[in-house]
Amino acid sequence: MPSDKRKCLECQGKVSGRIDKKFCSDQCRTSWNNKRNSDQSNLMRNINNILRRNRRILAALNTKGKTKISKQRLIESGLRLNYFTNEFVTSSGKVYRYCYEQGYTQLDENTFFLIIREDYVD
Repeated sequence: MPSDKRKCLECQGKVSGRIDKKFCSDQCRTSWNNKRNSDQSNLMRNINNILRRNRRILAALNTKGKTKISKQRLIESGLRLNYFTNEFVTSSGKVYRYCYEQGYTQLDENTFFLIIREDYVD
């Protein structure tokens, strides 16, 4: 058996055990993977935070399930219109954008219609 000179990818400590083992401990494996994925994780975390905030804003503004609201009020509330979880296009071509179950569509240049999608989970 060749001499065992494998080094941990994280701490450079000695790795013993299976021949394909790359880390000396679970802690080193987790730390190495967290560092490797940190850029992607930060981007995803930031986007998810925006989506959750958008959902909270829409829910706070739409307490009755359906309501009209000015574009100015939506923007002042902090809603970021370019972030949504999905779109639904009706047969007439009207586009509804959703942050999870909270949706909106633009009625005209200055007015939006907010709605809660009841059948969101199929």
